[in-house]
Amino acid sequence: MVLDPTGAARHAEHALLHSRGAAVRVDVLGVTAWSVSDPRLLKQLLTSSSVSKDARAHWPAYQEVVRTWPLALWVAVNNMFTAYGADHARLRRMITPAFSARRVQALAGFVDTTVNALLDRLDTLPAGESVDLREHFAYPLPITVIGHLMGVPADQRDAFRAVVDGVFDTTLTAEQAAANTTALQTMLTGLIATRRETPGDDLTSLLIDARDEESEDRRGLSDDELRDTLLLMISAGYETTVNLIDQAVVLLLTHPEQLAHLREGRTGWGDVVEETLRMEPAIAHLPLRYALNDIPLPDGQVIARGEAVLASYAAANRHPAWHTDPDAFDLTRASKEHLAFGHGIHFCLGAPLARMEAVTALRGLFDRFPGIELAVPAQDLRPLGSLISNGHQTLPVRLTTPPASSRAPR
Repeated sequence: MVLDPTGAARHAEHALLHSRGAAVRVDVLGVTAWSVSDPRLLKQLLTSSSVSKDARAHWPAYQEVVRTWPLALWVAVNNMFTAYGADHARLRRMITPAFSARRVQALAGFVDTTVNALLDRLDTLPAGESVDLREHFAYPLPITVIGHLMGVPADQRDAFRAVVDGVFDTTLTAEQAAANTTALQTMLTGLIATRRETPGDDLTSLLIDARDEESEDRRGLSDDELRDTLLLMISAGYETTVNLIDQAVVLLLTHPEQLAHLREGRTGWGDVVEETLRMEPAIAHLPLRYALNDIPLPDGQVIARGEAVLASYAAANRHPAWHTDPDAFDLTRASKEHLAFGHGIHFCLGAPLARMEAVTALRGLFDRFPGIELAVPAQDLRPLGSLISNGHQTLPVRLTTPPASSRAPR
């Protein structure tokens, strides 16, 4: 089964994966991997010490694949995303304090101010005019927040956005992807130099300190680990939240009965975020993991030692054995459990921040513009050109402000 790099028929692809069993061999831009879409099996593999994310150590095909595969960066980076065992624990330990409950709560005021500034800008547009909400709201919020957290100068954030978009674009050729990686690494090296010269109260400066304080009895970050950790923080903190806001808006505007539940107080913004994460997670498929030994599957097949595993989160979230009526957007469903942020030791550290940003953004948007509507038919919305990133290329809407009595609850 060949996964579509354009993401054009994602839901049909999920159904096909389900019909093939708990795991199925798939072609990922020329690389063979086991796509796992059964949530029970996926959770088992995501928590197993017999499954690694370290391609260099545990994927026999690594040296050959990395030279020509368009997604080489996803397996070649040197950070906690691809680390295994003690190395993963060491790298994660250095990042965890930046996403503590206290630090995330401290960002709440900044997020609220940023949301209101973006809404004020949208409020200046002529009533009823079509505006790309992804470009003018869903994108600038998380890039501003992660830029603030990481210490990325404001005049560099658009440039970072362009190259991060390229990381998730699975329609690029190997040559285009390699050029994008080079540009990204150059920008990250420049950011490190800037923050080393003028440190601040940001995560980049803190990680530079960890790198520079390396000693024999306490291993810090290597140069590659520092650069690639910054890549992980910036890309994960930006792209995924853009998609979450994007998909939540689309789901609410195409399910008026669910929006009515929200406006009449039968459900809340947290429910919107969780059901969106279940229905349309920001990451559809996440490459890659590797079997350290033979892994028997429920249907008698075996993932052989050294074979690659693809976590198919979007398909798992809609698995018919997990949720009743899984293809329905239902804010009132009792369980909205999902794998949108992963599972196990690689669970996304930024999940609390993403949730807070999305709730603040959506509440503010629908309170300010309760008459918001899509400016094009839903079927005309074009997916991102990616089998990884799950969002839309543009999100055209019309913004109106009916009487306050019809506004969603704060």
